Amino acid sequence: MIDRLLRRLLPVLSLVLFAGTAHAQGGPPFLTTDPGTPGNGNWELNLGAMVTRVPPVTAYQLPQLDLNLGIGERVQLTWEVPYVLQAEGGEVHGAWGNSVLGAKWRFLDKGAGNWQASVFPQLELAGSATARALGIAGEGPRLLLPLEVARRLGPLDVNLEVGYYIARHGPEERFVGLAVGRAVSARLELDAEIFADRASGELPDETTLDAGLRYHFNPACILMAMAGRSISGEGTGHTEFMGYLGVQILLSEWGRALPREH
Repeated sequence: MIDRLLRRLLPVLSLVLFAGTAHAQGGPPFLTTDPGTPGNGNWELNLGAMVTRVPPVTAYQLPQLDLNLGIGERVQLTWEVPYVLQAEGGEVHGAWGNSVLGAKWRFLDKGAGNWQASVFPQLELAGSATARALGIAGEGPRLLLPLEVARRLGPLDVNLEVGYYIARHGPEERFVGLAVGRAVSARLELDAEIFADRASGELPDETTLDAGLRYHFNPACILMAMAGRSISGEGTGHTEFMGYLGVQILLSEWGRALPREH
């Protein structure tokens, strides 16, 4: 599977093969997560909006909240939850989706640009009865067990994540994500990603390809954007379009201060 991912990603690498210092990473706005953590006492707040079109349904996450706190230099605590507006056949319904609690531990850290690896167990909780009835949230709980690996390869930073969902209700699910990118200036970073998601005998069963960017306004605020679609098929069950637009806000000293220029 990884060989197929690499072959499919090669045409997209032209988006990121420009001069600059590499410091690309996974995480929002992408589906693939990297081994990075905010650092002791630092907050990383990702506030975004995401749209996903899987015919005949269009889903809007407004907002998508992803809050992370660094405990020590190698541990991150995470809470995620979206508010979902789901449009189908002229009707629109809204509810909070499944919330996720997680803890990332970077157990391998050979320094910037060298091998880094983490585990990031996460627990997806059941949605409300209303959200489940509308098809916005699923049954719970589900346990996600992923492994993230990052390494600089020449001019590029590469992030690989593999993960497995263990569900109390519903099918088991596995995924592989690969994100590659680099900076084209001191402020702008371009990235590309391929992500394969498979459930046992049910949806999802597809591979998506996307490209995105991060623009650093200052050390405390980063603009994030991404757009992509399925490359494994069309129609029911396949993503016709997905897009993300948001900001990442970084706070230090347990949220009491803004980070400073290095």
